Amino acid sequence: MGTDKTIEKLVQKHNVQQDEVHEVFGSNPKFRFVEKGFYPNENVYAALGRSKAGRFLILFFIYKKNKHALILSARDMTVAERKKYEQQ
Repeated sequence: MGTDKTIEKLVQKHNVQQDEVHEVFGSNPKFRFVEKGFYPNENVYAALGRSKAGRFLILFFIYKKNKHALILSARDMTVAERKKYEQQ
């Protein structure tokens, strides 16, 4: 998932629990490209989805070569992000 510092930041800064991150990835999220990564084939993406509790979350991650997601950040969607998510 992410480093211990990342997990701590998600909880303290954005009040997003590790379980919620797993729930979003497991609930057919919508993906979008964010930016080119520092290393080849390790770009930054966003996953938009809902937790089991109904929170609309956006997760930022690097899709690693080993097919794992390295979580960079996660937070509640903005109003604009939520509208776009619900329209798709």
